[in-house]
Amino acid sequence: MINSDEFTKRLQKVIDFYGESASSFSEKIGVQRSSISHILSGRNKPSLDFVMKILTTYPEVELYWLLNGKGTFPAEAKKSHTPDLFSNDEKPIPEIKESHQATANSIPNQALKSDPAKQIERIVIFYTDGSFKNFENSI
Repeated sequence: MINSDEFTKRLQKVIDFYGESASSFSEKIGVQRSSISHILSGRNKPSLDFVMKILTTYPEVELYWLLNGKGTFPAEAKKSHTPDLFSNDEKPIPEIKESHQATANSIPNQALKSDPAKQIERIVIFYTDGSFKNFENSI
């Protein structure tokens, strides 16, 4: 369960870190000014949509830090073996051979074929421990 008082302190830290007023912060994440005011005052608890808007707008904010105070803010630049999905210096992804046997971990081949008129906006990877990674196309 989220501790509202502690969440409020972390939210205020995010707002202060970016030098925002509550009004400009609410505008950037796309919520009403009153939503920020009610959460900061402890009147309302944050919704999942509210939290996701913060994470999408400010990628330096880590989910577990924002909700539970565990982790760091701003997020440390971590060297990962996971390549940047949208960098131009990556090798192309090899073609996936069609498989007639679907497994729980496979993606249907037709889902991987892209329509030339469509571009990937976001990829979200969900892990079995409940965590996830959000990759956004910044092109």
